[in-house]
Amino acid sequence: MTVTSIGVVGAGQMGNGIAHVCALAGYDVMMTDISAEALQKAVALIDRNIARQVSRGKVTEADMAAAMGRIRTTTRLADLGQTDLIIEAATERETVKQAIFEDLLPHLKPETILTSNTSSISITRLASRTDRPEKFMGFHFMNPVPVMQLVELIRGIATDEPTFAACKSVVDRLGKTAATAEDFPAFIVNRILMPMINEAVYTLYEGVGNVTSIDMAMKLGTNHPMGPLELADFIGLDTCLAIMNVLHDGLADTKYRPCPLLTKYVEAGWLGRKTQRGFYDYRGEVPVPTR
Repeated sequence: MTVTSIGVVGAGQMGNGIAHVCALAGYDVMMTDISAEALQKAVALIDRNIARQVSRGKVTEADMAAAMGRIRTTTRLADLGQTDLIIEAATERETVKQAIFEDLLPHLKPETILTSNTSSISITRLASRTDRPEKFMGFHFMNPVPVMQLVELIRGIATDEPTFAACKSVVDRLGKTAATAEDFPAFIVNRILMPMINEAVYTLYEGVGNVTSIDMAMKLGTNHPMGPLELADFIGLDTCLAIMNVLHDGLADTKYRPCPLLTKYVEAGWLGRKTQRGFYDYRGEVPVPTR
């Protein structure tokens, strides 16, 4: 199957990035969200981000105009039904994702491929709640989508080869690189990354170091571009906690137990950059550690 049109569910941080790269690659994009305001903000952000690429000489003005012309928005989920490939990029809660797919099913073409940008949830389980588990895959972009080269492609137990091939061809056309992963909790990247972040939070929780010293140690000691606590704020502490819970529940190993301090920050609503406070306070000109 040749994919020419892509539906994106969710206009948040990941959804707008996915719409951005798909439109630039020549796909017709239909983006949906329950909030019309979120859709307007997403389109404005995409416009600014592509304009930045133009200013750096990475994209021509003609390509920008063409890409922006390929993006349409709607608050009606059913409008995505006639696209060839749907990428769900809603919040990282399984019940939300299941409800979205159930609402989509009556409106889909028989050949439409369903995918989820989930960073940790079982693809097989999500697929089993649809009428086309063989046409269902994990399509996990990294954040920020326009910058990061990797896409994890995750087969569920029922995913067929034509579906994988179609999704792989989309990744290639986006100019990105696919890593194939088996359907185990958190796949590859987050299976390795999140326990590291969780361990950094334990290191803070136990008083081994403060926020500044932990991030500095990892940046200068292991050559990481961002410290683990800074990275956690960038990802969103609620997302980090959700993935750790998936790992803990799915693998039943105490080494994946979320740090109580991570839970406390999420309970406080200090979720990182998106709420202006996490392990750093972003309300001033310069981020200030909160511990």
